Amino acid sequence: MPAQTNKPSHSTKGRGAVTNHPSRFLTAVVEPQSDDWGDGLDILEHWQTRNTKVQIRPDLTKQLITTNGSPDIPFDKSINPYKGCEHGCVYCFARPTHAYLDLSPGLDFETHIFYKTHVRENLLRELAKPNYVVSPIAMGTNTDPYQPIEREYQITRTVLELALQTQHPVSIVTKGVLILRDLDLLTALAERDLVHVSVSLTTLSKSLKQRLEPRTASPSARLRIIRELFNAGVPTGAMFAPMIPYVNDHELEALVSAAHQAGARWGAYILLRLPREVRPLFVQWLRDHYPERQRKVMNVLDAHHQKPGGRTQWSTRMRGTGVFADLLSQRFAIAARKVSFDRDRIPLRTDLFRPPPQGTAARQMGLFD
Repeated sequence: MPAQTNKPSHSTKGRGAVTNHPSRFLTAVVEPQSDDWGDGLDILEHWQTRNTKVQIRPDLTKQLITTNGSPDIPFDKSINPYKGCEHGCVYCFARPTHAYLDLSPGLDFETHIFYKTHVRENLLRELAKPNYVVSPIAMGTNTDPYQPIEREYQITRTVLELALQTQHPVSIVTKGVLILRDLDLLTALAERDLVHVSVSLTTLSKSLKQRLEPRTASPSARLRIIRELFNAGVPTGAMFAPMIPYVNDHELEALVSAAHQAGARWGAYILLRLPREVRPLFVQWLRDHYPERQRKVMNVLDAHHQKPGGRTQWSTRMRGTGVFADLLSQRFAIAARKVSFDRDRIPLRTDLFRPPPQGTAARQMGLFD
């Protein structure tokens, strides 16, 4: 691998995005200008580091469960307790959603965090609807349900409490150590085949993690999450995502092996994709951290992730197509076979679901009934 670059000059410590790149909906963009006072570097430095303090706001949306019909996504229901994510993963495909809030998918996505309100009442109301059809609710599909704000607001824990009360199946994807706080709920759900957890494992390199995912748990901590969940009897796998050509793809086999040794019983990977504003943000990140690899990385991604017109195909957007994508798929298949990863997870049960009585959203049900 090429030698790593020196410390970047434009990134903000503890942040993934290099800039507050404007969203696709903004019609006016403000840029810093020097009035020739000195060299103007003080103005530029202030501009680049502005608004990096986390601001927390309520999200008053009443609907909690989101549905989708995407043919390449293995769930049709999800709950995302938070909009925005302090983890700051530069590659996050959820960044463009902040554009709908008139905020930047760049630094704003990492520093303007919105939390769902009235979660207990809203979720009980939705589960009590006569036409509700139970299927596993996925958490962590957009932003991490165990990002730092969860420690105080405990929205994810509330959802798990209600899942246990109603015997509703859930699946979780996270890279947050805070999930271990909820072992009591997770083990109770696991005893009834009502939960799966996948831990996101992107690299075993602490230095790369700090550049790529600056406010996330260390690789060793994520392996500890897998180990403790496995030891507690919670079905656990690993998500090796994203795989980035010439940045972390060389670690794929080592990641699979380390995850399996920690207790992961299944795994999956995703080739990096760059929807909307994520692309310029990632290019800025490459330019700042790995300028010598920028062209090579982007050439591979562009060649393996696009169809005519530059849009990604539904059927291939997670894995890509072409020589590199095919090779990555073969490498993963061999690595998974060596450690005997399960091809199929134990299906989550839906027959145990107990709908809450209609009109009693505020009434508490017995947690361990």
